[in-house]
Amino acid sequence: MRPRDGGRRGDRRDGQHGGRQGGRQGRRRGGRGEKAMVPEAEFTSYYGLPVLNPPVWKAADVAAYLFLGGLAGAGSTMAAGAQLTGRPAAARALKISSLAAIAGSTAALIHDLGRPARFYNMLRVMKPTSPMSMGSWILAAYGPAAGGAAVLDAAGRFPHLGGAATAVAAALGPAVTVYTAVLIADTAVPAWHEGRGELPFVFAGSATAAAAGMALVAAPVRETGPMRTAAVSGAALELAAARLLERRAGLAAEPYKKGKAGRFMRAGEILSAAGTAGSVLLAGRGRAAAALSGAALLAGSACTRFGIFYAGIQSAEDPKYTVVPQRERVDAGGARATT
Repeated sequence: MRPRDGGRRGDRRDGQHGGRQGGRQGRRRGGRGEKAMVPEAEFTSYYGLPVLNPPVWKAADVAAYLFLGGLAGAGSTMAAGAQLTGRPAAARALKISSLAAIAGSTAALIHDLGRPARFYNMLRVMKPTSPMSMGSWILAAYGPAAGGAAVLDAAGRFPHLGGAATAVAAALGPAVTVYTAVLIADTAVPAWHEGRGELPFVFAGSATAAAAGMALVAAPVRETGPMRTAAVSGAALELAAARLLERRAGLAAEPYKKGKAGRFMRAGEILSAAGTAGSVLLAGRGRAAAALSGAALLAGSACTRFGIFYAGIQSAEDPKYTVVPQRERVDAGGARATT
């Protein structure tokens, strides 16, 4: 993705009029009893512009890129587990779905970049401190491994080479699953940056549930027992990490519950809960129930990624999500300096 997201506008005022949100009501002057009554903050911006340059990415490209990359990475890891435990049909289905997902994810990324050469240019340098650079190299290594694992399994040729490709894809799968969370959290977009500690776990749980859902859709019911367990574990991790993000990120977590982002996040929770319940109670009883449960898990994961995407956009467009946390950090630093 292009490094044009969440950049701070140079020489802009912070857009806050009348003090910090909620006012600094109750602040005493000179230690005396009077209170300085300041009206509640009104958040506007210089010349009507936001404090940050909001990301100009399109949801059809970037949110899809986030979802498909997670599905691919978690699917490859799950495919290796299925192969090792004697579930060949499930392993093959997950390998093929991972190849399709990473192809779609890469296509969405290149479409957002504008032309393929921009992706190739990111491979000219390996910069360990750059999530974008490392992510490009991870994709470049993972794609051929996932492709080899799927094609050789489907063709039934060169089993040892296919096994090696499966192992490489499985080893890189966790990095493919979560590096996009690190990438978006490495911006100044408040809803993403303030959740940098929890977003990788949200992505990991969501991707695990999605990959399990894909197995329920595409694999025989007799081979999906571990995938049903993975669906429960993934959904639980996603929910717990999302709740922790809401508590730790403070005001910056508000966009996850409002507007378009809030609607997607709620839909994701409902679909994930329905898919998880179905995978536990119904998926083992028949093909149709398994497919419906898997589809709900996939849809829930996709909604979560779109919700996270829109939360970032909303937080960048409203100055208060940038200004209030900054002022709170300044006030907290001043308080520590005086103690």
